[in-house]
Amino acid sequence: MKVVAFLPLRKSSKSITGKNIKLFCDKPLTYWVLKELQKSNVDKIIVATDSKKIKQTVYSFNFSKVFVYDRKLENAKDESTSESVMLEYINNSNLKNKDIFLLAQATSPFTLAKNFNDGLDLIKDYDSVLSCCVFKRFLWQYDGLATNYDPYNRPRRQDFSGNLIENGAFYISTVKGIKESKNRISGKIGICKMPEYTSFEIDELHDWIVAEELMRFHLKRIEK
Repeated sequence: MKVVAFLPLRKSSKSITGKNIKLFCDKPLTYWVLKELQKSNVDKIIVATDSKKIKQTVYSFNFSKVFVYDRKLENAKDESTSESVMLEYINNSNLKNKDIFLLAQATSPFTLAKNFNDGLDLIKDYDSVLSCCVFKRFLWQYDGLATNYDPYNRPRRQDFSGNLIENGAFYISTVKGIKESKNRISGKIGICKMPEYTSFEIDELHDWIVAEELMRFHLKRIEK
């Protein structure tokens, strides 16, 4: 059984031009996730892209576990799903049903090797695993009803257990599970908890500005 990490990177981006290789804290955005995957317990890292420039950038990092897969243009459109390119790669590879498949996201640059390894440890007891953060916010419906707390008995934040929210960092499943469900997760699902700040994803330009400051702060903390 081997563990394959999969990072889909498209050439086009509506919100931020060239987002995947735009400099983020002085490195191309995709560098941060690939660096941590390289340090993690995955056996192989596949970057699926439709861009020669992304391919050149990825290979310039000289990470020994990283290989580039030229994804089909039909699965690199704005409306294409991650599942479409995942299944494209699986169907064109020699992966076995029991192999572990980890979908990672370049727009979650805060993910560390430890987080990936924690998720891989959990998959031993589940069919799939996804990363989540504890979300301590009070939610409301459009009809004016509170969703996750009693507004007449408002808890203090430190006493509020909150909810779990997907942070988009990674999803882990078996190749067999993905082929059968046509989905990134299925069956009995385990939750790998990550720090709250890792729920910050980079989708718009203002996200980028805030995320860089968060990254600089945590890089300094890690280096101490």
